[in-house]
Amino acid sequence: MECERCHQRPATVHVTQIVNGDKRTMRLCEECAREIQVGTMGFFPQIDFHNFLSGLLHEFGFPTGPAVVTAGARCGACGLTEERFARQGLLGCGECYRYFGPRLEPVLRRIHGNTRHMGKVPERTGGKMRLKNRLERLKAELQAAVSREEFERAAELRDRIRELEKQLQEG
Repeated sequence: MECERCHQRPATVHVTQIVNGDKRTMRLCEECAREIQVGTMGFFPQIDFHNFLSGLLHEFGFPTGPAVVTAGARCGACGLTEERFARQGLLGCGECYRYFGPRLEPVLRRIHGNTRHMGKVPERTGGKMRLKNRLERLKAELQAAVSREEFERAAELRDRIRELEKQLQEG
């Protein structure tokens, strides 16, 4: 797919903006995205998200700055170096997670509070996943209720868990 702005290079950056309920998607090449500063944060255009991320990476021991020699890790699939990743704040491919994973975990934990995606699931595809997540939360609630000796509440939760498990088996 080609860049929607220059129509010359392949689109590697996909941007979705939602303003007052109006959704707009753009597919841009890296150069055009950089020119229109896609990485800037909406209310603070002087703050570049990639520079922000680069600062966090530096705090967690990723090499940054022009004098850095690229002696760190390198992705075996795309060749992205640790130094380039720290400078850009962007991974090169899906395999980068395997090569940079151990060093990324503390950064992701600091930014997101977890290293596992816990976000929303699309309405049209997430029926079972939503049920599983709900089931997981109810089981945790059940354990807490039992430990607090709230047996009536625990019985209610047990019944709801059984209903959800039945729905999962049927669906």
